[in-house]
Amino acid sequence: MRLPEELENSFWQEVTQYEEEKKMPYITSVEKRGIREGLLQGIEIALELKFGSEGLTILPEIVQIQNVEILRAILTSIKTVNTLEELRQIYQ
Repeated sequence: MRLPEELENSFWQEVTQYEEEKKMPYITSVEKRGIREGLLQGIEIALELKFGSEGLTILPEIVQIQNVEILRAILTSIKTVNTLEELRQIYQ
């Protein structure tokens, strides 16, 4: 849905002002979905590199996670965990 130009300009001015006041950038749902998908791809690659095909067995569990911060934690933790069970402790 597209807003009339005047309303769209007003909306983006308010968003910009809100971001500046709260020090928090606005992220659209499309951007969030892209970030999530990118994290999942990174996790898949990291799991396979670190644990081989066995690492991919927990991917269905991880794909169910919607929280981007938890996905980031999983991705960064793959580097330091020694087992898949240690990795599960991060998100369970």
